[in-house]
Amino acid sequence: MDLWIAIGDALRRMAGYPKWEVALELALIALIVWAIIRFIEGTRAAGVMKGLVALLIIGLAARLFLSLVGREEAFERLGYLLDRAGVVVAIGLVVVFQPELRRALTRLGEAPIFRSTPGEIAQVVDAVVEACSYFQKAKFGALIVMERRTALGGLAEGGTRLGAQVSARLLQSIFFPGTALHDLAVIIKGPIVHAAGVQLPLAGAADMPDANLGSRHRAAVGISRECDALVVIVSEETGSIRIAERGKLTDPMTPEELRRAMTAGLTKELPDRPSTAEEARKQQASDTPTSKEGADA
Repeated sequence: MDLWIAIGDALRRMAGYPKWEVALELALIALIVWAIIRFIEGTRAAGVMKGLVALLIIGLAARLFLSLVGREEAFERLGYLLDRAGVVVAIGLVVVFQPELRRALTRLGEAPIFRSTPGEIAQVVDAVVEACSYFQKAKFGALIVMERRTALGGLAEGGTRLGAQVSARLLQSIFFPGTALHDLAVIIKGPIVHAAGVQLPLAGAADMPDANLGSRHRAAVGISRECDALVVIVSEETGSIRIAERGKLTDPMTPEELRRAMTAGLTKELPDRPSTAEEARKQQASDTPTSKEGADA
């Protein structure tokens, strides 16, 4: 009955603590659990976490059963395994959640968002929107990564360094079919096209909202899962324009919707920003009805 004795001792100790201290600790624990759940929500780690919780419940039930029957010495080997299961689980967590842990540590070290002036941000937005409008009409594929908090210098090492001022004509030249750099990604750092021909990590097929989306969209989702970059994709097959952010892909959007989404994404954090173009249109209409009417006109 050691388990019941331990539980009774814990309850007696808690009764001696100030109530505000207990409430604060429980609130902090709840906040940490909520942050972990939100961080892994929608990822493959979410399913693994459910399995670990199920194993934990089974382990606790087994310990409770052994304590109730009062015959733990009769299940010596089972008790030994349960006592040391924590070490195995801890090692397994590091292995299974290695990508999520890497992303979490990366986000902890994120620098201030898009260190540029409003004029430079407007220059980047104008250049990307003009280039994407051209790509949409011509059905040229494009993959444009805009650095925000997380530095992408290491990723750009495998590409071709440019260091050129961003412009629509430069982007159109890079992604023109047949050129040496048109198949891979461009990284924009501030108002500068930092590198082109950059290979990005691909997201798994299970992480894509549509199995028909190609490698550009998989690369956009893959890099946006690893960092906080804002990624613009133009489909070579359909000419549709999308944005990938934090591992999520928007619905196809118009150049004007792209302009609004980029301006919002490069100037301030919007953690609750709609993930689809339709939701973005609804929010834009409710927030700035006059601007919406002007855009429709």
